[in-house]
Amino acid sequence: METLIVLLTIGLVIGGIAVYKKISPAKSKLLVTGEEEKFPTVSGFNLNRQELVFPRDFEGNINLVIVPFQQPQQAVVNTWIPFAQKVESEVPGFMYYELPTIYEMPSFSRTFINEGMRAGIPDATARERTITLYLDKEVFKSELGIESEDEISLFLVDRDGRILWRNQGGYSESKAGELLSALEEYREDMEG
Repeated sequence: METLIVLLTIGLVIGGIAVYKKISPAKSKLLVTGEEEKFPTVSGFNLNRQELVFPRDFEGNINLVIVPFQQPQQAVVNTWIPFAQKVESEVPGFMYYELPTIYEMPSFSRTFINEGMRAGIPDATARERTITLYLDKEVFKSELGIESEDEISLFLVDRDGRILWRNQGGYSESKAGELLSALEEYREDMEG
């Protein structure tokens, strides 16, 4: 009987480790290019536990990238979502992504945060488009010319990673107008 209990315990531990390794997101990778007008190559896991590398995995020809740095900034991110959804429904090739950016941390902490976010976001599109980055934030911010984490940062990025527009903070009609102008200019360049 004791042997059976030991074997079951060992099996549970091994099974737990296997499940943990399957859901635990790896550390993000960041490739520094030194080009401020280009989105750096970064990797992260979305809330469906899929690893993505950007800009390679941007699905849109043009993408709105929303970068929050602190959990309370989610309310500010949410001010942009209805606008982003509307543009996506009206403009072929446009998509939006949310890249919460957090300092590098141990595997257990990354898993805890990602699984907590996953549990709190039932919307399938939001899970697919929320990719958490665990990296050296100072290098990432420097690469993108971000001076402060006090506000969210927004970038309009083409499929090759070229930054076409940037801004910070919550949604406003003037910022939305600037983004739409940059989007229109991009579309005209692609057609001409």
